[in-house]
Amino acid sequence: MSATPTEHAALVAEVRDRVAGRIPELLPGLRRDLEDLVRIESVSADPARAAEVQRSAEAVAALFRAEGFDDVEIVSADGGAPAVIGHRAGPAGAPTVLLYAHHDVQPENDPADWDSPPFEPTERDTPQGPRLFARGAADDKAGIVAHLGALRAWGEDLPVHVTVFIEGEEEVGSETLPALLAAHRESLRSDVIVIADSGNWDIGEPALTTSLRGLVRVDVEVRTLTHAVHSGMWGGLAPDALMALTRLLASLHDDDGALAITGLHHGPAADVEYPEHRLRAESGIAPGVSWVGRGPAVERLWTQPALTITGIDAPRVDGASNTLTPVARAKLSLRVAPGDTSENALARLREHLEAHVPWGAQLTVTLVDAGEPTVIDATGPAYDAARAAFTAAWDGVAPVDMGVGGSIPFIAEFLEAFPAASVLVTGVEDPDTRAHGANEGLHLAEFERVVVAEALLLGLLGRLPDGA
Repeated sequence: MSATPTEHAALVAEVRDRVAGRIPELLPGLRRDLEDLVRIESVSADPARAAEVQRSAEAVAALFRAEGFDDVEIVSADGGAPAVIGHRAGPAGAPTVLLYAHHDVQPENDPADWDSPPFEPTERDTPQGPRLFARGAADDKAGIVAHLGALRAWGEDLPVHVTVFIEGEEEVGSETLPALLAAHRESLRSDVIVIADSGNWDIGEPALTTSLRGLVRVDVEVRTLTHAVHSGMWGGLAPDALMALTRLLASLHDDDGALAITGLHHGPAADVEYPEHRLRAESGIAPGVSWVGRGPAVERLWTQPALTITGIDAPRVDGASNTLTPVARAKLSLRVAPGDTSENALARLREHLEAHVPWGAQLTVTLVDAGEPTVIDATGPAYDAARAAFTAAWDGVAPVDMGVGGSIPFIAEFLEAFPAASVLVTGVEDPDTRAHGANEGLHLAEFERVVVAEALLLGLLGRLPDGA
């Protein structure tokens, strides 16, 4: 923004005076809308709940139609899950802002792990303040409702043109997103894209996400025998597959727990301090367990590659027989550092596995899926506006430029599809949100600040020229 600091502060104050006071009175209605959405079991990974995903899309479409979006469509591509696209015009000459979130959610897994029913929103007090607990309460139905709150704060005086794009398959990898972007490219073309699917640095301290790791997932199969044989007769001579697999998996990390795959990119992280007490509390690490890897904690979390063994197929302990296992499988999840590519990461992982598979065991590596890492150029008028809006919403606390160790591959798709747009990655989550896990919860006071920040952001963006 070209204003002087004094003019800039006056502009922020003017916009805040216009909309921030309306948001407390809007919160009960926003809460009802969020709870209604959460009760819809829109688990995109479960084919048995495809009708619920469709019902969720219809509910989202109805909410935006009620906000004056008169051309809302439910669309899909290549057999993918339903997404919602809608438009609402602002003043002539104003920039166009695309608001993204997703309405699908992760599986709830075992309901017994939850302290309340996973699809029945329940408010409980926590040491950090009241939270609303339910699957999707934060990730990412609160992102949808934050967009609604910002729009309602402006009422009939919307300061920008707005396009909404609410996806329905983010939790299963956004496989058809490229086809959707190709089919609706002109309809979705925007000057600024606000992606509400990330989080903040801490409660009371906002953040803008500026880098994310990519992802490569593979299934690894090791075979040592054509069929199972008696362990007493052949043990000590013939290697079993589980023995070979565990030795192979152990080669992936060195004695410090650092990744031992060569040829992967490592980079610096933002200059922020992640205190030890927060790391231990937020990670859930057990007492006495030490960290793995080398380098600053934020680099290990955000800008270094990391590999997790997320599943193993092997005989169960209960009922196991005295046999040598002929074949064993594992699923590997490799997080790819910003600045690298999924293609390079997959090639280096294959090379390592092929070089370290023991005893001539037969190795099969099958790619499951992949997504690119992202580095966002967080400069320019739109980012200036975002930082000003967040600082005002959090009462003078400036946002941190934060990396995220997880992967949101569709951000790279947006950057590729709309290279001229400014992409702002925001969100409602905090370090104890527990997205994807049991007892996912939305911090209600932080949610209010998110709504205030986005309303202010729309107002400040409305002062930018079209195409800024």
